Amino acid sequence: MLFEAISVIPEVFEPYVGASILGRARKKGVFDFSAYDLRTWTHDRHRTVDDAPFGGGQGMLMKPQPIFEAVHAVSEMHEEKPYTIFFSPCGETFTEEIARELSEQDRILFVCGRYEGMDERCYTLADKVLSIGDYVLTGGELASLVVMDAVVRLLPGALGDEKSALDESFSDGLLEYAQYTRPASFEGMDVPDVLLSGDHGKVDAWRRRSSLERTAAWRPDLLEDAELTPDEQRFIDEITERGKRDGSTPC
Repeated sequence: MLFEAISVIPEVFEPYVGASILGRARKKGVFDFSAYDLRTWTHDRHRTVDDAPFGGGQGMLMKPQPIFEAVHAVSEMHEEKPYTIFFSPCGETFTEEIARELSEQDRILFVCGRYEGMDERCYTLADKVLSIGDYVLTGGELASLVVMDAVVRLLPGALGDEKSALDESFSDGLLEYAQYTRPASFEGMDVPDVLLSGDHGKVDAWRRRSSLERTAAWRPDLLEDAELTPDEQRFIDEITERGKRDGSTPC
């Protein structure tokens, strides 16, 4: 899989892309990455990529000409057309489901905005416009890395344990279960006995209930679309009702 990014600060990507899980996956050939400087496609001596907005207002907007030229030029660098992603507060909220959809692409191109945003006509180049949350960043570079990280983890061979991604939060629509490591007792807090029992069936059952409890406590909205058995639904109803009575949370 090939990831590419167009940015006015392309040098910010490499330290993260070359490190840890992404770095190892890249070395193994799971994916490749290239970043391009948007200023390459400017035509004035100042290499200007922004201008004042029509109608007045605060800040500067990214001009359409360099972005259009950059996207067209980068798209033609390989035979297969890239799936082009822009970022905007108006975009679709990025989710694990979208990450899985993107993991099926062969080539993804991120176009990273800066300043107060970009000329609205630029978005006609996008196959998808995403938002990673209801807050403002100084540019699209961090958002691109977030999406790339989430997608790479889903690619075959990216993780040391191929089953790791299956146990992550949101992989089945719920939050991941609580986890513990050594020591078994720490500052008066003990690891649940079932996790020390060696009974894999009981451990799996405990983890499922833990996942349900954590989801009910922190992201009850996820339960609306979760596939639950009748017993699991009764369990959710019980802990939700108990929480209403005593004001506690399930975890």
